[in-house]
Amino acid sequence: MLRFAAFEWRLLRADATLRLFGIVLTLLAGYALFNGTRWVGFQRETIATVQEEEQARLAEHQATIDRLAAGDSTGIKPWTNPAIPSVAGGTQATRYAVLPPAPLAAFAVGQSDLYPYYARVSTRTKQTFIVNDEIENPVNLMAGRFDVAFVVIYVLPLLILALSYNIVSAEREQGTLDLVLSQPVDARRVIGAKLLARIGVVLGVTLALLLVGTLAGGASLATPGALSRLALWAAIVSLYALFWFGVALAVNAAGKSSATNAVILLGAWLAVVVIIPSLYNVAVTTARPSPSRVELTTALRAATNEATEQGSVLLQKYYLDHPEMMAGGAPDMDNFAARSVAVQEAVESSMAPALADFDQRLVAQQALADRFRFVSPALVLQAALFDLSGTSVHRYRYFQGEVDRFHAAWRAWFFPRIFAKSTLSAADFRALPAFEFVEEPASVVVVRVMPAVVGLLLPTLLLAALASGGLRRLRR
Repeated sequence: MLRFAAFEWRLLRADATLRLFGIVLTLLAGYALFNGTRWVGFQRETIATVQEEEQARLAEHQATIDRLAAGDSTGIKPWTNPAIPSVAGGTQATRYAVLPPAPLAAFAVGQSDLYPYYARVSTRTKQTFIVNDEIENPVNLMAGRFDVAFVVIYVLPLLILALSYNIVSAEREQGTLDLVLSQPVDARRVIGAKLLARIGVVLGVTLALLLVGTLAGGASLATPGALSRLALWAAIVSLYALFWFGVALAVNAAGKSSATNAVILLGAWLAVVVIIPSLYNVAVTTARPSPSRVELTTALRAATNEATEQGSVLLQKYYLDHPEMMAGGAPDMDNFAARSVAVQEAVESSMAPALADFDQRLVAQQALADRFRFVSPALVLQAALFDLSGTSVHRYRYFQGEVDRFHAAWRAWFFPRIFAKSTLSAADFRALPAFEFVEEPASVVVVRVMPAVVGLLLPTLLLAALASGGLRRLRR
């Protein structure tokens, strides 16, 4: 078979289709990588900007605290005094929680243009800081960005089908198939060699572009888990390519003409890549509609207004629930900052069921989408590539969980000082809690992606079996 494949390779080299394949795939992949790299660069610049702002702001307030310690309070107002815990924790000394782009983020934009990747954490409720202020055209968000994942999902199958739609029919139409089968050879061996040559070309070019893109995109393979993610990226893309080779071979084995094969394969591409994913999205959003953010915002505003009106009552209740916050063993009902804390706690308590329902409905929608993504190999591949690139919804939900934990730690550091009406010293200011993102273990990502491997491998093997049966029926 290898000798047949080598001969077929010489024929392919003389065919202009192969050169066109290489040029088109290289140009599209290059432009897609440029788009992805530019988006990742924008994210990194934004993160650098907010971190520089944080450092400059903290340095300025550190200098202010040093002046206060020296007895100089010129120009310092109570609402701008960083030595007051409620002011520092609520506005002046707030810190950013950031989600850095993953090593392979330039390959797939995924959900990274929809979910926030930084948050300015304060002592206030999470809803006041979890969404950043960036503005994007909703039409662009709906259409998505042209990235490497898009090229692999949509364009690569077309190029594979262009190389393979007539792998058997052309031999029959040219009269060479009968000549080959007149020899004591198995038709499956001959056609398999032709297919092997094409698979080698496509996978060789694709994986080479992937490796070059990794280096050109500035991916840090020294990052823990980066190599395993890259290897899985390559493996899953290879399986997707083999699936489309299987489709082409199965259609060719039916014995139709080249023109008929082309029409059938184009219809298969439309069904797998366009029609089924569109119907899938409609079905998921209909069965599990997204919760209304407008209703959540309205409920939050109403809860805030109601809690504000009952500030003193809520503060008294807070002291009863948290007696450790009473300085000297008696509640301080004149502590305005403590009253604000009590109001925020009451708002969060009253909104907890609505927020839990909101999150549960989003989780249910995502679970349904994950469960039925196997209706199309394109959906299976897309979900896997997003996950491996670190731009899936799973990574952003993990980041939000990390933000929640930091928010709780930030409040736990400030609330006792707010109730004690203490003043922050220079040492206290330097000891403020800082956010450090710990990446999700690579093993967790691998476990999530492995069903995608099975979801691509099984239909590929089924197509190979169908094609083998059809080729066996070829007559001399």
